[in-house]
Amino acid sequence: MCSGAVGPNRRYAADCQPAAWCYRGGSISAEPRINDRIRVPEVRLVGPSGEQVGIVPLAKALELAQEYDLDLVEVAANARPPVCKLMDYGKFKYESAMKAREARKNQAHTVIKEMKLRPKIDPHDYDTKKGHVVRFLKQGDKVKITIMFRGREQSRPELGFRLLQRLASDVEDLGFIESNPKQDGRNMIMVLGPHKKKTEAMAEAREAQAARKADREGAKAQADAPAETPSEG
Repeated sequence: MCSGAVGPNRRYAADCQPAAWCYRGGSISAEPRINDRIRVPEVRLVGPSGEQVGIVPLAKALELAQEYDLDLVEVAANARPPVCKLMDYGKFKYESAMKAREARKNQAHTVIKEMKLRPKIDPHDYDTKKGHVVRFLKQGDKVKITIMFRGREQSRPELGFRLLQRLASDVEDLGFIESNPKQDGRNMIMVLGPHKKKTEAMAEAREAQAARKADREGAKAQADAPAETPSEG
């Protein structure tokens, strides 16, 4: 059983939290122990600015935390003695959550786009399809190119192969052949990969958007500026 009694401060559950055997199979909290939840005789203390204070009794560390109006947070529980730091734990948790949210927001996922062509595609349609492939590669996405054969076209796989090679050559500045052309039933498939990473493409897109916004604001400010009237000589 967990030691300790339920007192006025109701810290029974908190005191038992670090011990795995208190849970009987339940999940253990990932939160670090703070302040009076820390149950060791001494700690290796780190100051508010990251300075090494040294090994001090727990009571002294708690006294310093109260003096600085900060929390004593256990940052390395497995060390001997455990490492604790003086910090504003509420502010630390908030900033950590904001950083994680921003990281998820900026996280780049490579998407596989698909473009379908016919072996005997006319020049106008080819240029249109190629334009889409160029746009996808500029965005940092992979492109799966599928050549669809019908009827007697299935006996001429070289038509699809030459078309795929032509397309890869036309966009070689933006992408490369990640998966060589291969027959898949009545289709022939090739995968193009972008030279730029998704994160780079996203950063460039944001910079271009910011530049366009600045140009628009500059043009608007110029248009709203009062016209100069010629001075009388």
